[in-house]
Amino acid sequence: MNENKINPLLCDPETGTCEMPVDEKLNKNGTITTENKPVKIVYYTDPICSSCWGIEPQLRKLKLEYGHYIEIDYRMGGLLPDWSYNSGEISKPADVAHHWDEASLHYEMPIDGNVWLEDPLDSSYPSCIAMKAAQIQSKEKAIKFMRILREKLYLEKRNIAKWENIAQAAELAGLDLNKLKTDYDGKAKILFQDDLTYGRTLGVRGFPTLFFSDANNNQLTVYGSKPYASYENAILALYPDAKKKIFIAANSLALFEIYPTLAPKEYAVILDKSYSEATTILESLYEKGELNKKSIRNGSLYSRK
Repeated sequence: MNENKINPLLCDPETGTCEMPVDEKLNKNGTITTENKPVKIVYYTDPICSSCWGIEPQLRKLKLEYGHYIEIDYRMGGLLPDWSYNSGEISKPADVAHHWDEASLHYEMPIDGNVWLEDPLDSSYPSCIAMKAAQIQSKEKAIKFMRILREKLYLEKRNIAKWENIAQAAELAGLDLNKLKTDYDGKAKILFQDDLTYGRTLGVRGFPTLFFSDANNNQLTVYGSKPYASYENAILALYPDAKKKIFIAANSLALFEIYPTLAPKEYAVILDKSYSEATTILESLYEKGELNKKSIRNGSLYSRK
């Protein structure tokens, strides 16, 4: 580690990354094996990474338009091991609150930074390990589980390092809670360490990091939160024959059949609308009683009734 430790929660909106302290063990010689689809994406993320929450709109759109060509392998990064980090701007949990409010405005995604004042997390490791436990049961349910964890953290100000909040999210995701706890206390810890080790071989230094690879091990990396075209172009560079499926909404509610909760930014990016247009549509549906809305001081999240 370098002497001037970077606090990984000090995410840089300009680069769109939550960056880890420099690790001298990074050797960048890892390989990625494609399996079922022409392009494999190894996605290094962390449940408490605000920049990862910031790319949810792009990622959801990518799955809709190119899901038939891509396989996404979700890997956990361990963004915050503990509070031994120290930097000029963030040295204790309370310092993160204002930073997260800024991230919310930058990404136009709802985030309430006051969780760091009211019930701060001491580490992201518990939620990372819980994700590995969920993946043992079901990759699909694990993705749903991480989304619920993030909504609890960013909108409900829940400390997702606590087991009771992890368990509640797991139940909502349809996971077997007894098995989750057994794996959380056992196998999942090993799988999480495997993710950390593999990340070092790939040269992961921050989140989000997406490694795109084809059958010939040609690789492209998209580092940080980028416009949608950056992710799309990586797929097309590796698999030029890919033809995107354009989501044609039968009505304004159609997207909620695929994604049960949507922030205005997600609705806007996926349907190629402006943020204000998306907000107007969603607010109208809410006023008509067709959607539920969860509002916080930095935005809203809509869900189908």
